[in-house]
Amino acid sequence: MLISSEECQLIVLDVQEGALAALPEAGALLARAQLLARLARELHVPLFCTEQHPSLWGHLPQSLQVLAPKPLTKMVFSACEEGLIEMLRPPAKNGPPQGNARSLPKHLQKKEAPPAPEKNQIVLLGLEAHVGVLQTALDLLDDEFDVYVVVDATLSRRPSDKDAALDRLASAGAELVTTEMVVYEWLRSAEHGGFEDVHTWLKALD
Repeated sequence: MLISSEECQLIVLDVQEGALAALPEAGALLARAQLLARLARELHVPLFCTEQHPSLWGHLPQSLQVLAPKPLTKMVFSACEEGLIEMLRPPAKNGPPQGNARSLPKHLQKKEAPPAPEKNQIVLLGLEAHVGVLQTALDLLDDEFDVYVVVDATLSRRPSDKDAALDRLASAGAELVTTEMVVYEWLRSAEHGGFEDVHTWLKALD
C-alpha cells in the first residue's frame, strides 16, 4: 500500500537537542526530519512532535520548532500513553443537538456533522528507535493504525539497538521506509507543483 498525503499523519518523536548531541549521525537525522516536516506543512499533512523529559533532554531544535505545532511533553516512553491517540483521532467538532431540537423548525434544527475521514496512516521517525519509537509504534499498531517507520530518520545510540528495534517492528506489522519513499509517495508525480522544490531539498541531503 502506498502512503497517501491525504490519509497520513506525521509524528516526529523526541528529536531534542540534548539527545541529538549524543548521536554522531544527528545532523542527517535532523535534516530529514526537517524536510518531512516542511513537506507535511506544504501538503497539509497533520504534524505532531513530542519531547521526552525536556528538563533533561532539552527541546526541539529551533529549525524544527518553526515548522511544528507545540510539542506534546511526555515522561512515559510511548507517546500513546500521553494522549497521542486522542490527537490523531480527535472527536467530531459538532455533537448532537442540545435541548429539545424537535420543537424547532427544521431549518433551525442542528444536525450532526458527518465524521471526518480518518487519517489512519502514520509516518513515524525520531529517537530512540528501541525505546520511544518502538513503544509508540507498537501501541499505534495495537490501535489499528498503519505505521510507517522512517529508518534513515530514526536512530539509537547503538546500531545494534536500532537493528533489533527495526526487526521487531517489521515482525509486528510496521512498514520500514526511507525519507525518499515517503516524499515520492506523498507527491506521486513529477507533475506535482512541489516536485522541483522537493527535488532540490533531497539533493541537499546527499
